[in-house]
Amino acid sequence: MAKKNEITHKGKIIEITPDFTSVQILVSSACASCHAKGLCGMSEEEEKVIMLPTDPYASYNVGDEVTICTKMSMGLKAAWISYVIPLAVLMALILVLTNLGINEFVAAGAAVGGVGLYYFIIWLLRDRLSDEFVFYIKNN
Repeated sequence: MAKKNEITHKGKIIEITPDFTSVQILVSSACASCHAKGLCGMSEEEEKVIMLPTDPYASYNVGDEVTICTKMSMGLKAAWISYVIPLAVLMALILVLTNLGINEFVAAGAAVGGVGLYYFIIWLLRDRLSDEFVFYIKNN
């Protein structure tokens, strides 16, 4: 049973190496559980593979059903990094540039460029960020 402060996903171990254990999870949108998903065609389910550091003391095997867990605070941090901060950058650049009298088309382009620069910096920091976002395996 998942704790209140955890985010969990059921998954299946697909590969184990000395360094990493790969777990395949099925990520589904809210539409996936809807009874009318076949009629509207809006549901989406996607399989993702998460690579976790291999625990040398664990006795997992390929094909085992496991639960992947992380702290709720990591999910909130990811939401801030990927959605809230870029929105704030976009809005701030649009507001500042239009108040400086710059053409709205140019301001919008610069704002989108600023968000692109933000995501490029996040991409450059991906190794540092991956050390902060820790997942772990629980047996079912």
